[in-house]
Amino acid sequence: MTIDAQVNEYLARLRTALGGMTLAEREDIVEEIRMHIRERSADGQTGEDEILSRLGPVEELAQQYRTCLLLQQAGHSISPLAILRATLRWARSGVQGTVVFFLAIFGYLLGFGFLLLALLKPLFPARTGLWVGPGVFDFSFRMGLLPAYPSATVHEVLGWWFIPVCLVVGSLSVALTTKLIQVLMKRFQWRLPLAGGGQTQVAMMAG
Repeated sequence: MTIDAQVNEYLARLRTALGGMTLAEREDIVEEIRMHIRERSADGQTGEDEILSRLGPVEELAQQYRTCLLLQQAGHSISPLAILRATLRWARSGVQGTVVFFLAIFGYLLGFGFLLLALLKPLFPARTGLWVGPGVFDFSFRMGLLPAYPSATVHEVLGWWFIPVCLVVGSLSVALTTKLIQVLMKRFQWRLPLAGGGQTQVAMMAG
């Protein structure tokens, strides 16, 4: 098989592996890879077969591009579900993505936990609150037979103010988590490997 035929076959398999994207997105990516191959082989020192080898398996390359696109879309979304989905995909690509994913999980669990407490307070007023006492500072829903802490020195101190406090803290936690993850997403830079061992940055696709 000739070099040109190898390149065309590689690009055809890449186009197929990018299933799920729009036709325009797929063609933009294929053209970007085609130009990358041409630019790297133009110096006459790097063969196209070596460039294809450096690019790696088609499936892995397509996966990286899908991650790029998903992160870009989530970077403009306020949906925690979309952001968690994108960071989960990012986590599969390395340590940096894994750290961001767990930051998102922690922030959203904290935020929605406070919002849930605000909903539980009207239903279980004696069991839900901010419990304060010697060595105790606890936002919680008390389960079990007793409605309050078993210690007489621990008391619920906010009363019905517990609801707006939890709503504010929970909403701020969700909003700040979303903003932080979006900032980290915008700093994401995946790079195509070059035949000479360097890297070139992939342009993020327009959303």
